[in-house]
Amino acid sequence: MSNVLQVRDMTVAYGGLRALSGVSLVVPEGCVVALLGANGAGKTTTLRAISGLVRPESGRVVFRGRDITRKAPHQIAGLGVLHVPEGRGIFRSLTVAENLSMASFSRGRRTGAIDEAVALFPVLGERLGQLAGTLSGGEQQMLALARAFVSRPPLLLLDEISMGLAPIITAQLFDAIERAAQSGIAMLLVEQYVDAALRLADYAYVLDKGEVVDVGEPADLQQSEALAAAYLGVGT
Repeated sequence: MSNVLQVRDMTVAYGGLRALSGVSLVVPEGCVVALLGANGAGKTTTLRAISGLVRPESGRVVFRGRDITRKAPHQIAGLGVLHVPEGRGIFRSLTVAENLSMASFSRGRRTGAIDEAVALFPVLGERLGQLAGTLSGGEQQMLALARAFVSRPPLLLLDEISMGLAPIITAQLFDAIERAAQSGIAMLLVEQYVDAALRLADYAYVLDKGEVVDVGEPADLQQSEALAAAYLGVGT
């Protein structure tokens, strides 16, 4: 199986403070990879470095065999690496329909995007003419995910999509992620709900203080001492 993404020995610092130290990971084509760890472990920084929002001090980011380490965020997105950040990143002053239409045009699609989005999240069909900024938090996250999914990117970066949302909304979001994964979209997923992330993932990495401390299949990581230590500060 080929890899859609390879991160090789990546180091990132903010104002002299090291956020990532030699992080390496891979995302195989069509797979979901979870990136786990406590707050401050470096998960969001990893996604931001991949998508070009922060510049690594060293290391490489390779997307489908192409080095994208020094490319600008819009260039990386244009290649097919789409990032749904914390805070959703929707166009608040545009309608739901306009948000979805922009996503379809950005990836060269012209038809079907709105129908696909409504099939994923029916409530969006009732909000097509509504300004995105006036949606509830859960609806905004549905829009952010739908906009990403209908673009059919080769790689999707998802950062804490459940943050601040009710469990019933979170369940709907995870169901949509599972369906998108079944369609062949590869994903790198940062998520606070570890059990839910491991149920979705084919593989997972554990970060602690900016370093990868464990990697494996979900069944193996369920018993990982490194995972427990990363979240709870306990270990052998």
